[in-house]
Amino acid sequence: MELLPQTRLGMYTFQLPSGECLSTNSHLEETPFFDIDVPNKYLSYASLHAFQICFLFKRIFKLRVAEPPEEIEQLFDQFSENGTMSVDNLLKFMIYYQKEETAKKEDAQEIFNSLRHLNIFQRKGLHFDAFFRYLYGDHNLPIPNKVHHDMDFPLAHYFLYTGHNSYLTGNQLSSDSSSKPIIKALRRGVRVIELDLWPNSEKNDVEVCHGGTLTAPVDLNKCLHAIRDHAFDASEYPVVITFEDHLPPNLQDKVAKMVAKTFGTMLYRPESENLEEFPSPNSLKRKILISTKPPKEYLQTQDSKGKGNAQMLKTSSKKEVAQTERLYSRTGSDTIDEGQVDEGELIEEEDEENAVPEYRNLIAIHATKLKDGLAKVLGSDQSKAKRLSMSEQQLENAIYIHGSEIVRFTQRNLLRIYPKGTRILSTNYDPHVGWGHGAQMVAFNMQGTGKYLWIMQGMFRANGGCGYVKKPEFLLKNGLQSDVFDPNEPWHVQTHLKVKIYQGEGWHLDFGRTAFDQCSPPDFFIKLGIAGVPADTYRREKSRVVVDQWAPVWNEEFTFPLAVPELAVLRIEVFDYDQAKTNDFAGQTCLPVSELKSGIRAVPLHDEKGDQYRHTRLLMRFQFD
Repeated sequence: MELLPQTRLGMYTFQLPSGECLSTNSHLEETPFFDIDVPNKYLSYASLHAFQICFLFKRIFKLRVAEPPEEIEQLFDQFSENGTMSVDNLLKFMIYYQKEETAKKEDAQEIFNSLRHLNIFQRKGLHFDAFFRYLYGDHNLPIPNKVHHDMDFPLAHYFLYTGHNSYLTGNQLSSDSSSKPIIKALRRGVRVIELDLWPNSEKNDVEVCHGGTLTAPVDLNKCLHAIRDHAFDASEYPVVITFEDHLPPNLQDKVAKMVAKTFGTMLYRPESENLEEFPSPNSLKRKILISTKPPKEYLQTQDSKGKGNAQMLKTSSKKEVAQTERLYSRTGSDTIDEGQVDEGELIEEEDEENAVPEYRNLIAIHATKLKDGLAKVLGSDQSKAKRLSMSEQQLENAIYIHGSEIVRFTQRNLLRIYPKGTRILSTNYDPHVGWGHGAQMVAFNMQGTGKYLWIMQGMFRANGGCGYVKKPEFLLKNGLQSDVFDPNEPWHVQTHLKVKIYQGEGWHLDFGRTAFDQCSPPDFFIKLGIAGVPADTYRREKSRVVVDQWAPVWNEEFTFPLAVPELAVLRIEVFDYDQAKTNDFAGQTCLPVSELKSGIRAVPLHDEKGDQYRHTRLLMRFQFD
């Protein structure tokens, strides 16, 4: 085959073995080639990508590296001397442009040291190429990577990274139970693990499974050992285990011994059951806390009290099916009526007295009753710190009447929100409904994917990813009812966040050559938006589509007015544009706005499950007005 160049850029003619000539004309930004069996000596695989066309031809694209933005070149000239940036010059850049006012010379020197392995590093200072690599590197991330919130306040003053049915590997109806999802959650920084405890078929041991469903069980001992061995892989701050137990007293006693043996001195046992306030995260470092209740199925009646007999719950297969149907088919049962109790999470205090003493002594965080209605619980004596649980739908219904009372309740007590029972596929809900009313434990199905899980992951990237985020002061203000924060109010704009997207890189290393398109490189575009209170979530922005580029350049800026930046999360999603079908996912991240660093930053992207890509990231600038 002979390549016959034409006078017009982007047009090539190929002479086929038959003598026939095939001309092509490209309108693309990259220069394409078509070939049949082009010898390897004519191709540089480091700079060319080939795409099969119609089974006969290959379309070859030159893999280009994006040029640094002119704006960044000008910044380098401004802060360097004679084309070289010294440690002192870099420190000035960090303080005056990046607004890192506490930066020290040691920090700038650490950046220098991190670049020494590059061939572009010069001993006397950074040349522009090295400076540009620093901007893209791990020393220039958009949020702090260390704990910096005050951790000496009671637990009720923090949002806790909370899981729901933490042992499930998939959906809520038929997936397996395992210790692996627990380990994965702990390594992500999740601090609240939920385990459902049930008797095994012989009624002589304890299993963990989602009762009334087809989920396969896992041995409790495996789950406890997984928590013990991995509780502090990602964070040294306390882990809370919530037991939803359905056990008779003899198995409660077995659980108590099992927990004590497994955790030993790691287990936190409060000196008194009547704590006026919960301890602080700092005082509970590397401790395990148990939060649970005795099950209503096995409560001792007044007649049998003292005889040590438990009333076993006898459930036939027909009843199990009926229970499953009620759990997953109901649509209107999540409203809060007087006297309604949620799915076994809310208990009566006198019931707790009937539990096995050793088991009761494990409880560090006690639940409260909802027997007399939500209003009475919220207005009851606040001398004892406690926990209350609601489904997402119950909370949404309650905030219309009791919104300010719920915020007040969460200033000293813990509020746990869990997904409604119809979320069979382990989907999730808007966490800001709970956070905006002070709920500390917004429990999520970590097994799934989707925007709400990404928002949850983004919020808990704050404070060094330790799993505890200090609540804003306005949620802790205990004044007149008119002073209590209401997230649904039309709040005035406090600040404007300006976001500039320069460019991106790394997709060709993290994705396959044909991951997005069989015939050409990807056509990337970006969606941006704010998740937060209603006043901040009214619109989303979209960049232009950059055609046929593995290293796209946008140079576009967007502005977001923010009324409550303390609760806002910046959403960033990248897609490959496809005119014929659904756009292909190409990465995402969510960042807590309150933690964003000003200046030019490297923003790593994550996959749909929230795992960070090794190479793919964006170069962006953040400014607050």
